[in-house]
Amino acid sequence: MIEPLDRHNRTLIDHVHPSDWTNPQPAGRYHLVVVGAGTAGLVSAAGAAGLGARVALVERHLMGGDCLNVGCVPSKGIIGASRAWHAASNGGALGAPEAPAGGDFAVAMERMRRLRAGIAPNDSVRRFSELGIDVFLGGGRFVASDALEVDGKRLEFRRAVIATGARASAPPIPGLEETGYLTNETVFSLERLPARFVVVGAGPIGCEMAQAFARFGSQVTILDAGTHVLPREDQDAAAIVQASLTADGVDYVPGVKVTSASRRGEDRVLAYESSGKTHEVAADEILIAVGRAPNVEGLGLEDAGVDYAADGVRVDDRLRTSNPRIYAAGDIASAFKFTHSADAQARIVIQNALFFGRAKASGLVIPWCTYTTPEVAHVGMHPWQAEKAGIKVDTVKIDLGDVDRAILDGEDEGFLKVHVKQGSDRIVGATLVAHHAGDMIGELSLAMTAGVGMSKIAATIHPYPTQAEVIKKAADTWRRGKLTPTVKKIFAAYFRIFS
Repeated sequence: MIEPLDRHNRTLIDHVHPSDWTNPQPAGRYHLVVVGAGTAGLVSAAGAAGLGARVALVERHLMGGDCLNVGCVPSKGIIGASRAWHAASNGGALGAPEAPAGGDFAVAMERMRRLRAGIAPNDSVRRFSELGIDVFLGGGRFVASDALEVDGKRLEFRRAVIATGARASAPPIPGLEETGYLTNETVFSLERLPARFVVVGAGPIGCEMAQAFARFGSQVTILDAGTHVLPREDQDAAAIVQASLTADGVDYVPGVKVTSASRRGEDRVLAYESSGKTHEVAADEILIAVGRAPNVEGLGLEDAGVDYAADGVRVDDRLRTSNPRIYAAGDIASAFKFTHSADAQARIVIQNALFFGRAKASGLVIPWCTYTTPEVAHVGMHPWQAEKAGIKVDTVKIDLGDVDRAILDGEDEGFLKVHVKQGSDRIVGATLVAHHAGDMIGELSLAMTAGVGMSKIAATIHPYPTQAEVIKKAADTWRRGKLTPTVKKIFAAYFRIFS
């Protein structure tokens, strides 16, 4: 299930799908049966069990789901390594000795596998069993509106949550299956650096992996159907990331329609149309990064009376499915396919399913980040989304080039945009482009969640010099904007009186 089967991956599997595990006997009627042991499932199960509920957790593949095994954890491991390689070979501008070209890709990948195995006990079968949860390894299938079957055993429940997540999808390119390709689920099994690496798709995964492999030394090409990278992000932010990819040697080809894939000896060849012409590109490895497909197959959703569609299980704002006994959370039922949003949705499920709560998913303030260099972090609405919702906004923009610490770090490429509702100091949304944007966006997420406006941020002392000072500068700039000509006249009159 995970390759290569070295000692680190064997350790990982021993934690997340041990071969010697024996499924328990069902313990009567469960308060909660959780199907899927990714982030949403693990949080649902642990939270419910911690409150005293009788819980069963069912997983057909690997505990920890995508995040631990083929997502956040391994990707950030190799992104961290690629950043270190880049820093080592580009230190001349700071007077540092530049490392000779050609690091050891196998060592970087081995480090990632070692670190992933070290994190695995947090999501392990044994840990969740020790929490008092009945863990069942195997394919679970609903057989009634209040029952699920796994390993020949029937699990009856008062409530259930579907948290089976999503998987990488591939476009219907003729010859692609025969040619062979990677997704986020297989790219982390590489042990040799591909000399030529072609990425299809320029979303977050495509951009992150393209930049990482370029920094490792691959010749990287991105084939993209769109006109620029990161189409869901602020266009100014996307432009900075695109320029950074180009600076790292990535060849970005927009407006592409891939028409076929084939093998020519050792080469994998993609044919594509662009600007009315037909082209080809040869690769040692192809990464497909064009979207996700929900894991709804084989669950018996029809037998449970659960509605679903091509984009996943249908839920209401309280995360209930069409069967009021069954809830869904995480990638299987959300447009926000992030670990942290799955965690937050699982907490809503616990409240609503077990305690008759009325928590709503629409009330969540969900930030996200793309971990390129620089990073792009966002929370809340973009201006066009606010306009669609009937909210007029003013936008404050501060360039990182105006922040002393960013200048001193040599990381002054980027900006912060904060969108504020007109006539108030309420933050509607924000986009931050910075080398540490993911670490910094939390302050604005907290402000939006707690209803703290720009006035309070302006009154908050931020340490100098830090890159997070960009948020304070944005708040100060907004506050200075309140000095309208009328207000300035009032102040002028005041000081004339007290001169």
